[in-house]
This record gives sequence, structure tokens and C-alpha cells, in this order.
Amino acid sequence: MEHLLGTLTTEQPNPNTAGIDRLDSASIMRLINDEDRLIAERIRPLIPQIAVAADAVVEAFRAGGRLLYVGAGTSGRIGILDASECPPTFGTPSEQVQGLIAGGFRAIKDPVEGAEDREELGAAEIDELKADARDVVLGIAASGRTPYVLGAMKQAIARGAVTFGLCNNADTPMAELGVPVIQAVMGPEVVMGSTRMKAGTSQKLILNMLTTTAMIRSGKVYRNLMVDLNPSNEKLVFRAKRIIGLATGADDRAIEQAFADSGRQVKTAIVMLEAGIGADEARSRLEASGGFVHGAIRN
Repeated sequence: MEHLLGTLTTEQPNPNTAGIDRLDSASIMRLINDEDRLIAERIRPLIPQIAVAADAVVEAFRAGGRLLYVGAGTSGRIGILDASECPPTFGTPSEQVQGLIAGGFRAIKDPVEGAEDREELGAAEIDELKADARDVVLGIAASGRTPYVLGAMKQAIARGAVTFGLCNNADTPMAELGVPVIQAVMGPEVVMGSTRMKAGTSQKLILNMLTTTAMIRSGKVYRNLMVDLNPSNEKLVFRAKRIIGLATGADDRAIEQAFADSGRQVKTAIVMLEAGIGADEARSRLEASGGFVHGAIRN
């Protein structure tokens, strides 16, 4: 195992940072920043592959399915982070995007020894969620060989779920599963093997692209405004009303009235103001348009 791990790109010493331990703080940070600047450039050629995954997620949502992230350690935490941000940002049900991590909830904060080394644990979690053909499962592992993740992916394939992989090395066991794998190779880390750095950042950027694109294509965004946000606290109530104002140009009094009459639903309020209709008609139009504000206004 040690020999195999030693061949991974993420496990190689980085020649650009060989003397980093003798530098002052600002110089260390400049080296880290130099490496971080490479990440977006290396992701760009992967966009067609990420777009295929996003299209699959859009279809899953339309069919009532889910997006399930599966990872261990940093990769699992990044999946959980992305999943947890979808309900407040896009008003999605909590079960629509979910993150699974080896070792369960405790592993979000503390490592759970040995959990990532057991394929059967990953498979069992996919069974527990009853993943099926309506769902998309994305396995995330910087190494591309984490047993927990591979076990989950194999079980997802067996259950008929649309399955993808995301890793930070080339030619890994993940790529041998016969499903599309996004190989986001970022090169050696600043500190050898510390995949929470460039590998983790690349994963975060890719998951941002994936869910944001899927949500936009699902009608969760009007222009570039998050019109399905859940106004669950004072900050988000302010943001909701500001979005209504930016979308419609209405005055504060009209915004307050529409926000109240709509039941604090930003989309509904925008359609009400732009089309000059009541809340019930606005909701009906949104349902007929599949949730897209443009279509509801034009109806």
C-alpha cells in the first residue's frame, strides 16, 4: 500500500516549496498563493466533464431524485459543506442534496480511525438511503482509492444510480469502475500529502460549480439573483426584500406588501409585482413554468 500511495501525484514532494520551512510568514504565504493560483486554470479544461455531471443532477431533480456526495476526511467534509449550503441558498429540501462521510457525524470534527478503509461501510450507507436510478451519487476522494468511497460507488452502480467520481490523481482505482471520473490533478501539495490544500480547494470549487449550475438550470436563480432563498433570519429577510427590489424596481412599500402577501416567497413576490397579479395567480404561473420566473412573468 505504501508503494502504491507513493506513486500518487498528491504524495509527491513539491520542488517549488522545498525550502518553505526556512521562510518568514509572508514568504510562506506567497508560495501557498502561487500554488493556489494554478487551481482555477487546471479546473477550466474539466468544465465539459463537470457539465455532464451537472446535467445529470438537473435530470435527477426533475425526477424527484437526489444528489448524494460520498467522501472521507476533507473530501467528506467538503461534500457536507456544499450540501448544507443548498437549503438556505436555494430553498431546497434538506434531503435533496446530502453529504455522507466515513465515520458518520462525529467524523465532521474528529477523525474516526479506520472508517475510510472499509468498503462495506460505504456500501451500507448507499443501501440505507435506498439510492436508485433517480439519484446521482458523486464519490469524492483526493487519492482516488479510498475504500469507503469506492464501496459506496460500487453499490450505487449496482443499485442503478447515476454515478460519478471526483479525485485529484490520474489512473486510480476510481477510474476503473466504468463511470465518468473527474480527475482534477492539481500537482504536488505545498506540504507533501496535505490534500486539504490544493486538492481540497479544487473539490470545493468543483462542487460549487456543480450545484450552482444545477440550481440555476432548475429555476432557482432569476437573472443572477437567488430567488428561492429561505428567509430564515434577519439577514436573509433583508436580502430577500433587496432581491425583490433589484428584480422589480418597486418601492419599499410595494416590496413589503408583496413579500407579506406572497407568504415571504421571493419568487412569488417578483412575479406578482412584474405581472401585476395576485399571489395565487403568481404561484399558478410559477408551477406552470416549472419554477422559472422569466416564464411565469411572460405567461
